Amino acid sequence: MKRGMVDILVGMFVLLGFAALVFLAVRAGNMSSAVGLGDTYEVRAKFDNIGGLKPRSAVRSAGVVVGRVASITFDARTYRAEVLLALDERYHFPRDSSVKILTSGLLGDQYIGIEPGGEEKVVEAGGVFTRTQSAVVLENVIGQIIYSRAAEGGSQ
Repeated sequence: MKRGMVDILVGMFVLLGFAALVFLAVRAGNMSSAVGLGDTYEVRAKFDNIGGLKPRSAVRSAGVVVGRVASITFDARTYRAEVLLALDERYHFPRDSSVKILTSGLLGDQYIGIEPGGEEKVVEAGGVFTRTQSAVVLENVIGQIIYSRAAEGGSQ
């Protein structure tokens, strides 16, 4: 009888551990995209470089998640990345808002940050944010620093 009880407890412990691993995998994979978002509307933004931005990445304003990246496509005519944003219906942003690709931490995940503008008219569903700033690519920054140091050293 005691052996059966130990087997049941071990089984429950294993199932609890498995459930915890699944939960962590979903959170780490950013697959909980519907959490916290009610009805959404879609708007677009075009970037020269999206870096490591992925679908389902967060869209934040003032640090609050206001949407998710719905999809990322490449425009073959303009050679730019087009990002479709699914924003929560509760949040509407002025047409002159600035949309940037930011990084959480030094080497963390990338997300979209929206800085609201001052215009009274808002971007409607299907609209486009025109003020965008591409991702900062760490390799490019390091290359610029090395190039500028080399240029300073060569001129002396």
